[in-house]
Amino acid sequence: MARDQANRAFRSMLGRSPAMEAVIRTAQIAAATDVHILIEGETGTGKELLAQEIQSASARADQAFTIVNCAALPVELVESLLFGHEQGAFTGAHERREGYMQKAHRGTLFLDEIGELPLTIQAKLLRFIEHGECQRLGSAELDYVDVRIIAATNRNLMRLVDSGQFRQDLFYRLNIVPMQLPPLRQRKRDIAELAEYFLRQAADRNQSGTSTLTPAALDQLKKHHWPGNIRELRNVCEHVSALQPGKAIEPEDLPIALNNSKPDGSSAFQLPKEGLNMESLEIDLLKQALDYSNGNKSEAARLLGLSRDAFLYRLKKHKL
Repeated sequence: MARDQANRAFRSMLGRSPAMEAVIRTAQIAAATDVHILIEGETGTGKELLAQEIQSASARADQAFTIVNCAALPVELVESLLFGHEQGAFTGAHERREGYMQKAHRGTLFLDEIGELPLTIQAKLLRFIEHGECQRLGSAELDYVDVRIIAATNRNLMRLVDSGQFRQDLFYRLNIVPMQLPPLRQRKRDIAELAEYFLRQAADRNQSGTSTLTPAALDQLKKHHWPGNIRELRNVCEHVSALQPGKAIEPEDLPIALNNSKPDGSSAFQLPKEGLNMESLEIDLLKQALDYSNGNKSEAARLLGLSRDAFLYRLKKHKL
């Protein structure tokens, strides 16, 4: 049974580029063990999907796979949400509750954007990893739970370690089997297979004919820098499938940003001779970033090279 599960796993990880095949080989080996794992990679490269495939190929395949976006956890509730709390532990704690750790017992806990965890919670997570100890907020007793941690980040954790924002000991405990997912711009040979898959998916959802890419359109996709990676490619395929169902897609059918792409990924933007409206442009970029990141404001901010605070300020300024 376990062997059948392992054989079925990783089939959804499309692509045959050398960098991707190396990651999958490492993941297959790691899945057979029970060590904690750190997956690094830019936003939209498929870190959550890889974590799910590792779970599916592991001895924990029939147990819970619990997903936690660390960047979305309210700072004042992080400890309670992860480790649980006792009744009366804080204002509003009307009953005893389990945290994500207890709920993931015997399964896998996927901690996405782990670099966003506060240092105090990092210390408690390290204690759990080393000893299996899980202490509810407001309790003197310890729970012992069996959970495998798969962490993911689109940030440079070593840089965060150097700046004192991430614990070095936690980094090394998680980095036993490091995996670095390559960005799509380093996987140009995989774009045709990925695009074909996403176009089929979109057609199935919309119950329409499957759009296809002409050689010229595919060449245009390969020239694009793909700051949003696979997620951006999926959105592009959904866009053209919705507007041109069952049709052969030409370069002019692609979103305008792709038609302005340059092979080296440098900016292809040219100021129109008639000028432009900076406010409208900024609003458009903010909306695109939110679209590419599926509404994740931290990821959208990084796509635009902004801090989260600066991004939120602009959203508020434009009432988005």
